[in-house]
Amino acid sequence: MQHPHIAVTGVSGSGKTVVGERLAELLELPFVDGDDLHSEEAKAKMAGGTPLDDEDRWPWLERTGAWLHDHADGGVVACSALKRSYRDLIRSRCAGAWFVQLTGDRELIASRQSGRRGHFMPSTLLESQFATFERLHPDEPGLVLDVAPPIEVIVDQIAAAAR
Repeated sequence: MQHPHIAVTGVSGSGKTVVGERLAELLELPFVDGDDLHSEEAKAKMAGGTPLDDEDRWPWLERTGAWLHDHADGGVVACSALKRSYRDLIRSRCAGAWFVQLTGDRELIASRQSGRRGHFMPSTLLESQFATFERLHPDEPGLVLDVAPPIEVIVDQIAAAAR
């Protein structure tokens, strides 16, 4: 496999977790939801309606890159990695990291996010995520996909590109 260390990225509600889980299953790789790598303090901050700043994110991004690096045979992580500097940090820990950036219509993503139950990230923070979002640069290894097609179509596109 050409890209065994895959980070499925995008704003909250873009489908990172479900795409990442299904992709990992299809490719027979371990999966972790980046939400599980956040500190309890960061989760509480977001749950309280306050967006994370870069200082809050650096340790989480370090853990995310380390998780990928520690899975020598490959793995899939779902994490926002909204800015190039965040993706650069992940790549500094796992040089072979390959990014799948899920993008799409704000209204569609907002409707998906508002339908989630029991998640610490309130929909009120979605605008801060869109404000932070930076599209993959041409020199960054990865793929940009729209979130509108069915999950199976998205996962198949990623798997084909990753092989």
